[in-house]
Amino acid sequence: MSGPVAADTSPMGLRRHSLREDAADAIRAQIVSGELRPQTLYAIGRVAQQLQVSITPVREALLDLAKEGLIEMVRNRGFRIRVLTDAELDQTLQIRLMLEVGAVREITAQGLVDDFATLRDLSDRAQKAAEAGDWVGLVGIDRELHLTLLGYLGNPRLVDIVGQLRDQARLYGFDGIAGTQGLLASTREHDELLDAIEAGRAEDAAQLMSRHLKHARGIWAGMAESRSAD
Repeated sequence: MSGPVAADTSPMGLRRHSLREDAADAIRAQIVSGELRPQTLYAIGRVAQQLQVSITPVREALLDLAKEGLIEMVRNRGFRIRVLTDAELDQTLQIRLMLEVGAVREITAQGLVDDFATLRDLSDRAQKAAEAGDWVGLVGIDRELHLTLLGYLGNPRLVDIVGQLRDQARLYGFDGIAGTQGLLASTREHDELLDAIEAGRAEDAAQLMSRHLKHARGIWAGMAESRSAD
């Protein structure tokens, strides 16, 4: 890898050796936080201007996001945010339950977490972001917390898959839940989950993760929880 990151950045701080990835991260955060809205056609040039980078890395980033199922490219016009159906959201929940509940059970049973301070800090930051109405910040912190925890299983492919599923399930944004008690309660569940993991209570941790994901089915999508999640 070439020289230090800090020595070669764009005006917004995007790393020039990975502009494609940084642009994808920035656009993804805008999508899942609701800043970029479904049913609206966005011009690639305008997004590039906002990020203060050239069109090429933005176009490449959008192609990556299209492969992840987050957007739909409109030839010669731009892109639209893709919206999941209720059936797709239920399917996403089912897959996440299969993957994450078992992963958390195994992580807890084997005592794989060796840095609870970092996880606790992320949990605290997520709670503060929710209370402050910082939805873009909350998206990033919450994502980092969950994926950092799953990372202790030592399976990077699992982390990648869950990361994509999380992003896809949040395409509805936060308009209907901003500042609600449901969102705040969901964020507070992180501490309860970490308590169980730190205490080595594997079954409790698995049950708490299951409950948390079922809440997320409705809360993060800005909808009522599905009956299949009960």
